[in-house]
Amino acid sequence: MLGFMFNEQEVQEVEYMLRREMEEILLDLSDPRIDDVVKVAMEEKYQVIFNMYKRFVPPNETLKYLLKRNRRNMQ
Repeated sequence: MLGFMFNEQEVQEVEYMLRREMEEILLDLSDPRIDDVVKVAMEEKYQVIFNMYKRFVPPNETLKYLLKRNRRNMQ
């Protein structure tokens, strides 16, 4: 395990980068031209990024980035 100390500006930048990456992956997941095997790998990457994102934002901010299959499990 690693620890980092960020100032407020750095925290905002990390949040932005993580959100941007998650949005890009979500867009790619909706692309029918991408093979299902690749989508599985993308979902795994998304989950890692999402878990990092959860450490930076309040829980209510994470709800909009839950994958659809995870949203079903939460309800």
